[in-house]
Amino acid sequence: MGVGHLVPMVELAKLFLRRRFAVSIAVPTSPRSGTTGSPIISSMAASNPSISFHLLPPPSCPDPDPKPFLFMLSMLRLSVPSLLALLRSIPSVSALVLDIFCADAVDSAKALHVPAYIYFTSSAGALAAIMRIRYQYSTTTTSLKDKGKELLHFPGLPPVPVSDMPSTVQDREDRLFKEQDRTYGRIMEASGVLVNTYEWLEARAVSAFREGACFPGLPTPPVYCVGPLLATGEEKAREANRHECLAWLDTQLDLSVVFLCFGSMGSFPAAQLKEIARGLESSGHRFLWVVRNPRQDPSNLLEQPQEPDLAALLPEGFLERTRDRGMVVKSWAPQAEVLRHTATGAFVTHCGWNSTLEGVTAGVPLLCWPLYAEQRLNKVLIVEEMKVGVVIDGYDEEMVRAEEVEAKVKLVMESDEGDKLRERLSVARAKAVEALAEGGPSPVAFDKLLEDLEKSE
Repeated sequence: MGVGHLVPMVELAKLFLRRRFAVSIAVPTSPRSGTTGSPIISSMAASNPSISFHLLPPPSCPDPDPKPFLFMLSMLRLSVPSLLALLRSIPSVSALVLDIFCADAVDSAKALHVPAYIYFTSSAGALAAIMRIRYQYSTTTTSLKDKGKELLHFPGLPPVPVSDMPSTVQDREDRLFKEQDRTYGRIMEASGVLVNTYEWLEARAVSAFREGACFPGLPTPPVYCVGPLLATGEEKAREANRHECLAWLDTQLDLSVVFLCFGSMGSFPAAQLKEIARGLESSGHRFLWVVRNPRQDPSNLLEQPQEPDLAALLPEGFLERTRDRGMVVKSWAPQAEVLRHTATGAFVTHCGWNSTLEGVTAGVPLLCWPLYAEQRLNKVLIVEEMKVGVVIDGYDEEMVRAEEVEAKVKLVMESDEGDKLRERLSVARAKAVEALAEGGPSPVAFDKLLEDLEKSE
């Protein structure tokens, strides 16, 4: 029930299509309108006519949970009977590939006696850390919630401050953790785990998971690193169809523009938007900034904000003063194409995994401003393990100040540290190309998946 999970699922489907499999994607729907409603599915179906999309009907929920994450897990669990009915209507099912939050549908695969694979669309590091914390909770009676910035030490990862772990694992007694723990526990019932990453980028985390260091004493499902799988946008699009921001980038010097975009669910209060604006203006650098309207309920990530009123949200006169060196876009921009543009020199990001992969494979330094879910954990990986970004400090406080935005923009755009990041990213980008090339690690991993699938029949 999030477009950030659906897009990489579509990209994975294309791999199966190339191997002459027929592919159907089932999308659970909710009584509450979410980010993957019918219009988005219709658009994806139109762009991918070889894939069959099926909207599963909204299940009845006798006790809708006010917490969006718990409500989502409940809806997905209650959709399993509808999925099973759909699968029984398909003449021949070879395997079921499940998003991690749909892991309860392993039961559908069992009912049909077909293998089920979990597709983890975030980082291998996040998967390793969450699985390890499940193990540690099984051996202790304490929670993380009161440990502040105390460092956690996980196999295959750099030290992680407790405060940078997802909120859903902070309190072992909270229902949020218990439901997520139950969901992740079903990984052990799967025939394997597909991860949207490439081994060079996360070699230590992949090895730790694969070797069973994350959950000692339990059998380890095979791990297949099949990424980076990314939606590339419209290549060679006709000039008339190009987003206006791309035409603006065409007029800028190489590596001169700071791009700010915070994902399909990222938004800020008006006061924070004003601080960002002041920081960008003071930095003196060119910028392309995607601004979303503040949410009425900041805790509800499924809420779809209205179109922003930029004049009301940004400092008075900001748009006029910066019109010669900046562009503000409402709500959405073609992120992948912007990152690949030669004018883009830095990327201020929420550290969602799709965005992280897009930035890394484009060779653009990341300025990390995590917002929710596992993004703080990804931030640790980006800065401490991959060494392809810097942190915008204050993300875990009430406000990130304009001075911090200005300082970090200048650091990446003007200093030797920014040059070192680009050197590292040049290698990471080349390794991504190698990973996806014919005979590269990711196609080889996918071949191994198909071999194992054939053996299970």
